[in-house]
Amino acid sequence: MPTYSRLARFIRDFEKLSTEEKIRFLKAVRAFVDDLAAGNGFRAGLRVKKMHGHEDIWELSWAADGRATFSYGDPVKVGHAHIVWHRVGTHDIFIQP
Repeated sequence: MPTYSRLARFIRDFEKLSTEEKIRFLKAVRAFVDDLAAGNGFRAGLRVKKMHGHEDIWELSWAADGRATFSYGDPVKVGHAHIVWHRVGTHDIFIQP
């Protein structure tokens, strides 16, 4: 099972989301974790891809205007991915991912 940590900025962003947005994001995270654990790539609906101009930062889509950014950190458990969540919100988070 993948492990994760959250940057302080991510926590502040998450707290600003509406209840509905939080539910949608967490639903996408469950799918994201399932895909990570399976090791067969990410389902197309999550639109996971590397961010242009940011070598180690990836993006995830969780709604039409819902995005989250993350990077891969040093593994906490051998053989399991460690995700560092950076930002969550609208496309505006791309200004400072």
